[in-house]
Amino acid sequence: LSGYLKVVVLISYCVLLNQSDYPMNNYSSVLTLPSSASPAQYQQLVIPHLISIWLDDYDVSTPANDIVETEACGFSYLFDVTHSRLIAAWGFSNGKNTDPRPKSRMAGSPLGAGPQYHRGHAIPHTLGGATDINLVPQLGSVNVGPFRELERAAVDTPGSLYFTYWVYKGAGIQKPVGVEQGFVKPGRPLDVRKHKN
Repeated sequence: LSGYLKVVVLISYCVLLNQSDYPMNNYSSVLTLPSSASPAQYQQLVIPHLISIWLDDYDVSTPANDIVETEACGFSYLFDVTHSRLIAAWGFSNGKNTDPRPKSRMAGSPLGAGPQYHRGHAIPHTLGGATDINLVPQLGSVNVGPFRELERAAVDTPGSLYFTYWVYKGAGIQKPVGVEQGFVKPGRPLDVRKHKN
């Protein structure tokens, strides 16, 4: 892997919103690719490592699972069929999506988690994220607050990689306890942020 640098991940915390009782995964071994790197190089050198980090972590909290990888609207998803919940979503920015929101498709799924929660998008609608598998119960204050910064960065940076990994504690629940949100563009280190849910 000559020419590739291993760097320490930039980790950001919002003082109140990101306090949580779970440790964030260690992303320091994820490679930073040169500014000339293509999505294909990320698919080969970065995505498999991210998936391994997520699956190893998920197996600790939920060892009895049936995980599938699927695609929708150009983005990839890890979904636990046994527990009917999204684990991770990732893909590459094509810039701003201007399609209208399909509100009728958003109603009723995932299950509601109370008045403080939104049906948040794992991949933002403005990036081209769909509904259905892409929706997760998300704290409204996070969804319309600190979550927006990396979403906007991905929308404004075509070719960048954006991902979310949803953290659960135990089986049988659809509401995650937190999310690790990441953004990276070629030539820059991975920026991962931990949010309470």
